[in-house]
Amino acid sequence: MTDPRPAAVIVLAAGEGTRMRSATPKVLHAIGGRTLLGHVLATARALDPEALAVVVRHDRDRVAEHALALDPDVLVADQDAIKGTGRAAWCALEALDSAATATTGAPVSGPVVVLAGDVPLLDAGTLGELLAAHTADGNVVTVLTTRVPDPTGYGRIVRTDDGQVERIVEHRDASPEELAIDEINTSVYAFDADVLRAGLRTLQDPASDAASNAQGEVYLTDVLALAHAHGAVRAIETPDPIIVEGVNDRVQLATLGAELNRRVLETAMRSGVTVVDPASTWVDVTVTLEQDVTLLPGTQLLGRTSVATGAVIGPDTTLEDATVEAGARVLRSHVTDARIGEGASVGPYTHLRTGTVLGPRSAIGAFAETKNAELGAGAKVPHLSYVGDAVVGDAANIGAGVITANYDGVGKHRTVIGAGAFVGSDTTLVAPIEIGGGAFVAAGSTVTRDVAPGALAVERAQLKIIPGWVARRLEGTKWAAAAQRAIEALGESVDEESGRDAAGPSGTARPSGTDEAHGGHTA
Repeated sequence: MTDPRPAAVIVLAAGEGTRMRSATPKVLHAIGGRTLLGHVLATARALDPEALAVVVRHDRDRVAEHALALDPDVLVADQDAIKGTGRAAWCALEALDSAATATTGAPVSGPVVVLAGDVPLLDAGTLGELLAAHTADGNVVTVLTTRVPDPTGYGRIVRTDDGQVERIVEHRDASPEELAIDEINTSVYAFDADVLRAGLRTLQDPASDAASNAQGEVYLTDVLALAHAHGAVRAIETPDPIIVEGVNDRVQLATLGAELNRRVLETAMRSGVTVVDPASTWVDVTVTLEQDVTLLPGTQLLGRTSVATGAVIGPDTTLEDATVEAGARVLRSHVTDARIGEGASVGPYTHLRTGTVLGPRSAIGAFAETKNAELGAGAKVPHLSYVGDAVVGDAANIGAGVITANYDGVGKHRTVIGAGAFVGSDTTLVAPIEIGGGAFVAAGSTVTRDVAPGALAVERAQLKIIPGWVARRLEGTKWAAAAQRAIEALGESVDEESGRDAAGPSGTARPSGTDEAHGGHTA
């Protein structure tokens, strides 16, 4: 048996949310990588409805634009100046009927699910159970309820002796006996479209007093009392109250955000992900984690980030819209919209910015930054470097303090470093420029022309050493005293050109005025 498909889902997102104390509409506040409205729309779309409508009013354009960005097929319905959830549902049903009539020649018919736009933890499984019970029992209305220790502020479920829902009474309109009821309305319903249409029409009839209440609004809950004339009105109860809790202020926003994160991490851990410290680890609902990933304390995984098997992330690392391939290691770093290849190593204190692609087994070390840069397999940028708008070939080695000077004040330019090239420490490569495969660039150089494959580029001023300068110019200072002690410790005369003992401190002669090629990060 296939799950029933609703004729429509209506999401109520017209409220201002004054208790949020925010210029941002309540439904556009976010937890777990989605706005509140985004969570609800994702759940609604999981039911595969024939139509999906969002009711807007406060800050209409922002909410409508966001809804359409998330789901281009959503129908935006405008609520007018008449207040209340019943009026919001009526405006949505009118828009849905108009759209359905234009395509099929008839208004909406069948089950219509109505949801609040500020209930982010509600899941498709619970909604599916509600819809299945509504269809199987032949109800005209089915409401989702739950029980809470303190029902203050919630609408109470008043049942008949045979267990049907007689009515829902709002807290302000409830009698003392009704206030004692702990079963509450969650504002999640399945209606028969014809019954919903008839009930809403009655509530808004000026000649009817069916909508009399303390706030003078058109309540959607009042449809339930009218629906008894058409058939059974029942409820199904969820044992998990927090999944139907709405957000009214920032305290509730934080509470539900923490609970959502806890559930995301629990699901990940039960699927084979190691989370060393769940209390300090935050993972958005849109993140993908494979088996045997390890998340260390202080890790945040945001947006469309995906992490493949065997990768280790953290501690103290943020990945946003990043792709991490199998076996990679990211330590104390910030990564945005970048790809980290299989077995690659990043960090600590590294910033990988948009457009960075690290090849397999490549490495970027401490205090390095990249943007729009591609590193080949086994390439290394060990530390203290900036690589932007660049391609670094396989197995190339970039020394400490290397800068690709990619911006001339007007536009960005590209640097290409060939496979196996070696760029010495404290070097500036002024783009556009190409360093050929296997070429060497000496430490301390500023390179402004292309370097052929296998060539050595050296750019530096002649070193000048002035013997005895400290004693003459800084006589009587601590530096002069230190220099005198060092000279006396050598026990031999000081070379007039180099200022050092002719044999050097190790006793090995070194010709004056000669540059050597050093290993590591210099050349």
